[in-house]
Amino acid sequence: MAKPQKRYVCQSCGSVSPRWAGQCGDCSEWNTMVEEAGATVTPFQAKHNLMGGGRSIQLVGLDAEITLPERLTSGVAELDRALGGGFVEGSATLIGGDPGIGKSTLLLQAAAKMALAGLPVAYVSGEEAADQVRLRARRLGLGSAPVMLAAATSVRDILTTLSQATPPALLVIDSIQTMHSDLIEGAPGTVSQVRASAQELIRFAKERGTAVVLVGHVTKDGSIAGPRVLEHMVDTVLSFEGERSHQYRILRAIKNRFGGTDEIGVFAMVAEGLTEIANPSALFLTQREEGVTGTTVFPALEGTRPVLVEIQALVVRLASGATPRRAVVGWDSGRLAMVLAVLEARCGLSFSACEVYLNIAGGYKVQDPAADMAVAAALISALSERPVPVDAVVFGEIALSGELRPVAHSPLRLKEAGKLGFERALLPSAVTDDKSGLTLTGFRTLGGFVEHMLGK
Repeated sequence: MAKPQKRYVCQSCGSVSPRWAGQCGDCSEWNTMVEEAGATVTPFQAKHNLMGGGRSIQLVGLDAEITLPERLTSGVAELDRALGGGFVEGSATLIGGDPGIGKSTLLLQAAAKMALAGLPVAYVSGEEAADQVRLRARRLGLGSAPVMLAAATSVRDILTTLSQATPPALLVIDSIQTMHSDLIEGAPGTVSQVRASAQELIRFAKERGTAVVLVGHVTKDGSIAGPRVLEHMVDTVLSFEGERSHQYRILRAIKNRFGGTDEIGVFAMVAEGLTEIANPSALFLTQREEGVTGTTVFPALEGTRPVLVEIQALVVRLASGATPRRAVVGWDSGRLAMVLAVLEARCGLSFSACEVYLNIAGGYKVQDPAADMAVAAALISALSERPVPVDAVVFGEIALSGELRPVAHSPLRLKEAGKLGFERALLPSAVTDDKSGLTLTGFRTLGGFVEHMLGK
């Protein structure tokens, strides 16, 4: 009998090495190589010809008839929105987020509402006792929901129990890093255990038509812990984002085989749990009647949902010889440096002797390039101490040449601004719209926009 081979597996990226090393050669992480038992390879297996002895598979054409997958609504509209319409039967969903962000709370609320709707739902916790989950359910007002609850970590025990009766419509595993498969060696949470446990659960989902949801831990940089192959194995990957100092939470689809990856769900964390936010703009806008220098409203876009956010800028003039500081919260610092450079090179505005602070109100994070023009408006307003009109929204992309470029879905942004009471918009002149009811003021170059802001 062949002797089992020793191998060392990186717990960060899954790289395999025949010998231990302090640093992984693939991902450069330190102290992540852990010894795991390798597979036993016999001489027959090594010499076996893989082109024979298998079974024939059926090949079909692209024009074959297909049936759209059935959707299971969770009862949480924002969750269904991020999923593309609800859970798909036989699918595997992975949801990750920082500790305490609300992953278990969200899934418990969804599981309870689906159970109250008459669907069989199972919730298996590997981190908490059953009584702890019951206490959370009572605190959320869902203690009477007929959810099948268990506290277990053995994948074999879980699947054996669920196979004895009608398979549930939804199975929640909290979390995949605590699951253990007895088919291989290794402690729970290691690369091999996470991969094997997820593979068994996904196989159960495909064979029984159960929608499986796996909760995943995240590393300090925000990525889901465990092997990267875990994200490739599942059908949908959701990221639950937010800051503990702010009440809002955003559920973002990173991967979705049954829908788009540009939709988000917005929640607010309150004493009763997570509540859905139908109008996210109300969270990020400051109600004021008079203009304040250095602030402007930007209609951001998350998928097909426009979200109006407030961009705040502060410009502080320094004494001669002092080194200016640039601080950014919620936006790309490199993008700010580019906007400042274009304002100075193309428009003659000098920020070299000023400290610049930029903040997206409410803790929101903006990645939309359409925010360039809104950031420029806030900077110009802070420098000149002339407020942007409170009834105006600003958006558009700035080119290095100083030209203003139109952005995608402008009518959708304008429509949302009109619904919230805004009356005008400052944007690139290439944007035309006659349905929002707003007064549009277009600019071809950043220089013309600066002159308008300065009242020239």
